[in-house]
Amino acid sequence: MIPWLAEPDFPPVERALAEPNGLLAAGGTLEPAWLLSAYRRGIFPWFSTGEPILWWSPDPRMVLYPAHVKVSRSLAKTLRQGRFEVRFDTDFAAVITACGELRADAGGTWITPQMVRAYCRLHELGYAHSVECWKDGALVGGVYGVAIDKAFFGESMFSLARDASKVALVHLARRLERLGFGVIDCQMTTSHLQSMGGVEIPRSRFIDTLGALIGPQPAPQRWTQTPSPEG
Repeated sequence: MIPWLAEPDFPPVERALAEPNGLLAAGGTLEPAWLLSAYRRGIFPWFSTGEPILWWSPDPRMVLYPAHVKVSRSLAKTLRQGRFEVRFDTDFAAVITACGELRADAGGTWITPQMVRAYCRLHELGYAHSVECWKDGALVGGVYGVAIDKAFFGESMFSLARDASKVALVHLARRLERLGFGVIDCQMTTSHLQSMGGVEIPRSRFIDTLGALIGPQPAPQRWTQTPSPEG
């Protein structure tokens, strides 16, 4: 039995269910205070249309370390060729919307209109960010997530052109490394993320990592909107 929340006072993540893996609580809202409180505790929302808000903290947790993202030979060639114009935070709403649409076409998505509104609000406040790949004036790929102090919580990515989401992820990792970030949370394990250097770590280690990377009163970090050259 999981608790129903009326306030953003989340139970310890150790109380999360083993099956389904990581289900911790239900209820609440997607207001910024709830989301920021959840993320800094290693918790994230994930639910479908018609369900209550569900909060998760799976064990183990997949993470990427910014300095250790793997770039295959073919991806390195794509980066050198400069096929895409890479931008930061120029159209966050388009990135999250595209992520939701592609997953809906594939049979379902947790990126509901409610989630889109919530994360666009986090973006307005300076916490949520997008990395975007553009080609011939069209958005063809990207990734978005939430940055709190020196931890980045990846949410989703999409690609309409070969390697576009991978290029966005590489540029995200490079920027985070320059800014001193220590981890990219991937939430769930996928073969795609593993191929790019994602590793599973125990939830307890992940929570300890967040404790070392997130201060008591982390302020939002607005990212420049100046296009970033590839390579």
